[in-house]
Amino acid sequence: MRKGPLLGGAASALGLLALFFSLITLISDWGFARTQFSEFWYFILPLSAGFGVQVGLYLRIRDAVRSAASKSVLAVSGTASGGAMLSCCTHYLVNILPIIGISGLASFAAQYQIELFWFGLILNFLGVVYLWRKWNLFRKHHA
Repeated sequence: MRKGPLLGGAASALGLLALFFSLITLISDWGFARTQFSEFWYFILPLSAGFGVQVGLYLRIRDAVRSAASKSVLAVSGTASGGAMLSCCTHYLVNILPIIGISGLASFAAQYQIELFWFGLILNFLGVVYLWRKWNLFRKHHA
């Protein structure tokens, strides 16, 4: 097995975690980012890991068949995963968002925080299942 997909998936998962911590630290501070992570780790870690699995599967499929069919699923699911992770703290932007005219987004994120996490996890799972099925189909046809 080539290490490229494995390393790419691991780097993507860690990158998503780094993005989470970076943005939350920029919004508030490092202590707040740690507090949010400790409160929602059971959502954040699976979202990050699922995104990493999707990237690894995508890289594996891409290396095998150079197919572009899975890019859209990876992009949509990855975006939903990242968005769900970050949504846990976007409601803390409520103080500045009215100034730039998007207070509705902050209210929505604050009101549906847990639902956004679940939505991200569902999309993440569906993305992994889709890519896994594509990989298995490829292996069957080329065995």
